[in-house]
Amino acid sequence: MQKFRNIYVAATSQHVGKTTSTLGLVSTFMKKGLKVGYCKPVGQKFLDIQHLRVDKDTILFADLINFEIVPELHSPVILGPGATEMYLDSPESFDLDNILINAEREMSRANEIVIYEGTGHPGVGSVANVSNARVARLLNAGVVMIVEGGIGSTIDMLNMTTALFREENVPIIGVIINKVHPDKMAKVKHYVGKWLEANQLPLLGLMPYESKLAYPLIRTVAEAVMGVVTYNADFVDNKVESIIAGSLIDLKELKSSQDLLLVVATRSINEAIRKIEFMAHNHGITNCPLSGIVATGEGQMDKHTIRYIEKNNLPLIRTELDTYGSVLRISKIEVKINRSTPWKIKMAIDLIENNVNLNAIIEASKL
Repeated sequence: MQKFRNIYVAATSQHVGKTTSTLGLVSTFMKKGLKVGYCKPVGQKFLDIQHLRVDKDTILFADLINFEIVPELHSPVILGPGATEMYLDSPESFDLDNILINAEREMSRANEIVIYEGTGHPGVGSVANVSNARVARLLNAGVVMIVEGGIGSTIDMLNMTTALFREENVPIIGVIINKVHPDKMAKVKHYVGKWLEANQLPLLGLMPYESKLAYPLIRTVAEAVMGVVTYNADFVDNKVESIIAGSLIDLKELKSSQDLLLVVATRSINEAIRKIEFMAHNHGITNCPLSGIVATGEGQMDKHTIRYIEKNNLPLIRTELDTYGSVLRISKIEVKINRSTPWKIKMAIDLIENNVNLNAIIEASKL
């Protein structure tokens, strides 16, 4: 079995694309016939699965690679609520280094290449002496750094965050620039590429901004507005492309999407539904343009509205928030790829395959 250096996927900050990039790397290396292992060495948000506490991202990769989760291997360190205080009060009672080293030893023994997914920005975990940079060194990994597309801000973030890895003498395999607006691809590649070349950091690829990866699900919306799904709860995995307010229903939006979220005061919902039906009928819109409804405040729905909701399988969320408060909370939703978004998983894999020099990563990882 051929062996490769471990790969550590890090990012300059949160929500830049670590999971997206890790998904793509794991999937494409598997397609090349490699036996690939996955590990989230330090996690913050966890789930209890059959009395096992594991980072939530681990669940996603267990499905993709089809492995049985062993927490001490696939999610060895969890810095959940209260962990910071516990560590600072009694650091000698923690043996995090050996926990991580043992996980690496077992994962490397069982796989040709192991991909580790970092947490947050490179400094996360420093309070417990397990920053991304130090963990990458403990795991004998080379780093693929993900940064959000831009020019000045991108270079500034790279300069600051790569310094942590240099301090730990961790090799940086290269940089992937993510979420680049298509009309700026050439400019970003030219100018950031010049800086990378001057700093001896390989540019592995640029991935275009894909708005669909930012679409939340109805279930996420319900959590954000602290609401209850009272109709069609089986359709809470419907995606939301955009929001329309009941008082500002726009024909252009109705014609451009089938995944609109209607946010409307319950007292006005009957009028809003009739307006949508009227505009759709007059302009040849045959499919229901809505993916769900958030009904705010008090009010009653008439039988016509209920029939429309049931006929089109629209999940209806009832919330005590007002319309403005609901829209504000929805706009702040942090969107992550998860098991409920298989279409996002495929898109993430395609983005990596089509835009990143995977052969360069493999060559740089050969032992």
